[in-house]
Amino acid sequence: MKTALRSYLFAVSTLLFALHAPLTLAAGEEEDENKTPDCPKGQVYDSKTKKCVPEKNSMLSDEDKTRYAYHLAKKGDYQAALNLLDTLKNPNTREAWNYRGYATRKLGRTDEGIGYYQRAIAIDPRYAKVREYLGEAWMIKGRPDLAKEQLVTIKTLCGMDCEEYRDLQAAIEGHPEP
Repeated sequence: MKTALRSYLFAVSTLLFALHAPLTLAAGEEEDENKTPDCPKGQVYDSKTKKCVPEKNSMLSDEDKTRYAYHLAKKGDYQAALNLLDTLKNPNTREAWNYRGYATRKLGRTDEGIGYYQRAIAIDPRYAKVREYLGEAWMIKGRPDLAKEQLVTIKTLCGMDCEEYRDLQAAIEGHPEP
């Protein structure tokens, strides 16, 4: 009986992991960023054709534009990322607000970025990546108390081993207390 129960629990946990895994790699997350090639200025990577296409291509999905905007921001081209996000047909997604907040914060407009992060949280309070970035913004603002609140929330969402938790924890530990 114990062997059957163990086999059943293993099967259930494997199924739950398989069902959860796609949710952790939402459009535009870090995993996609590593696969996204650089395109010439004015072009965006199209995941369907696996080619760089003109940014103005009407067939380009919002998801591809959002993913490429994040790619641009991670490379440090924050204004180009914001310009691309401005072309979205539906800019009201958790990823679009999060990446707009990231690029804006990196341009030094932290308060504006915090507002964008809060819009992403309003859409999906369980989105760990935005919580990480919001916590980093609070550290910039000298509010480690609010950053630690985000860290606690991230821990409830994905545990202490997820990238978002580790990154925000490192940001908090890297800033001395005021």
